[in-house]
Amino acid sequence: MLSSILIIYTGGTIGMIENPETGVLESFNFQHLKDNMPELKKLGYAVSTIQFDPAMDSSEMGPESWMKIVKIIADNYQLYDGFVVLHGTDTMSFTASALSFMLENLSKPVIFTGSQLPIGMLRTDGKENLITAIEIAAAKENGVPVVPEVCIFFENDLLRGNRTSKINADNFNAFRSYNYPNLAEIGIHIKYETHLIHRPDPTQPLKAHYLFDSNVVVLTLFPGIQESLISSVFHARNLKAIVLKTFGSGNAPQKPWLIRLISDATARGIIVVNITQCQAGSVEMSRYTTGLQLLAAGVISGYDSTPECALTKLMFLLGHNLPTEEVRRLMNTNLAGEITLNPEY
Repeated sequence: MLSSILIIYTGGTIGMIENPETGVLESFNFQHLKDNMPELKKLGYAVSTIQFDPAMDSSEMGPESWMKIVKIIADNYQLYDGFVVLHGTDTMSFTASALSFMLENLSKPVIFTGSQLPIGMLRTDGKENLITAIEIAAAKENGVPVVPEVCIFFENDLLRGNRTSKINADNFNAFRSYNYPNLAEIGIHIKYETHLIHRPDPTQPLKAHYLFDSNVVVLTLFPGIQESLISSVFHARNLKAIVLKTFGSGNAPQKPWLIRLISDATARGIIVVNITQCQAGSVEMSRYTTGLQLLAAGVISGYDSTPECALTKLMFLLGHNLPTEEVRRLMNTNLAGEITLNPEY
């Protein structure tokens, strides 16, 4: 029996094709995908498509769009062996991170991909990315999906979605997972690192979630930062959580006003999560005095979380109206492979 794959086209560069008469880039009709990409026929899979109408630029994507993608997956979950989500690259890591929490106990592949050049251009990276993403989404071993989690495939790398960040606006190799190894390396063959892949509980069905609370802000510390500006952020109306991007292993300036603002905020029930500004590495607030002061002020560790993941995880947990202490506990819990509590690789 042929593996069946559903392609969900949300928008983005990959979905553009050049009008041969005007030279203008226009939206590609994915309903005619096989006509425009005869290579797909050689894969031997049953491929169907659903297209956002209108297609969305990735800078416009947010919780409502994430819910729309999850609804499509949930409604079609029993009909397909895997899913490929075509998405603009700019916010792909945010969407992939969000879906890793929204699709609880996912047991089928959800592979995000896109391209830096439109699929209709001669040098496009879109065709190879799409074909390989479909192949990964269809891959099975003994009848069981090889990669039953939310991933990003781009260029030659298969990455856990909630571990990724976009790191290059120009190169084809646009994404990195600095704090977790690649789930597969793609060359002549696809070599899966099966010991690194997240496995669901086979006794539990998929549970789709649709609740989010966006009253969260990301605050990046920098030398010379002013009290008045920080104070305006900490006292913003309806604010519920802050992702605090600190120096190094989780350090902040030893300014009394800064610690006072943080202590007052956490006392009011605002959740402050500490992540490093560094691309790689983890927060260890107990290492230096400049980090220990944050711990004493009620800040919780974001471990080695990416900014995209810390933000979407907070929005997801807050959307479920959980008690503050439960949100704090779950932020320090590895729900979908998003943080490293004890390195196992």
